[in-house]
Amino acid sequence: MNLYLFRRELDPTFTIGHIYDGVRRLCDTLEDPVRDLKDLNGDGDFNDLGEGKIYGNTAIPAGKYELKMMHSPSFKRLMPYLQDVPGFTSVMIHAGNTTADTKGCVLVGINRRRGKLTDSRGWSDIINDMLIKAEAKGEVNYLYICQD
Repeated sequence: MNLYLFRRELDPTFTIGHIYDGVRRLCDTLEDPVRDLKDLNGDGDFNDLGEGKIYGNTAIPAGKYELKMMHSPSFKRLMPYLQDVPGFTSVMIHAGNTTADTKGCVLVGINRRRGKLTDSRGWSDIINDMLIKAEAKGEVNYLYICQD
């Protein structure tokens, strides 16, 4: 299964986007701010040029990431983990309402107020269920993160 995250509003304090399943828009997303990360020499250090990564306050780089459902010690259930995110570890798609609820992860829900999500747990459950079913059918799940 492929999911597509299109970043739409890049604010200095948050990033709002939308997740699609390739056919329909599923929900909105909230992430930390997008920063100008560069790794020119390929050493995994994204502070070579640009703003640099700020731990717990930086959106992951745009790109294609495999999603694997793995047990989360924090959430105590299966959660979708993004694999091989350069310069980041333990990145998930999960519930949350503000950027205070993420440290580089993608939050899902409905964006009705600037920089905030509602209905997050419900949308997290829906996406988790879709990914679990796809894995059970032998599909490999991917998240494509796009920004203009």
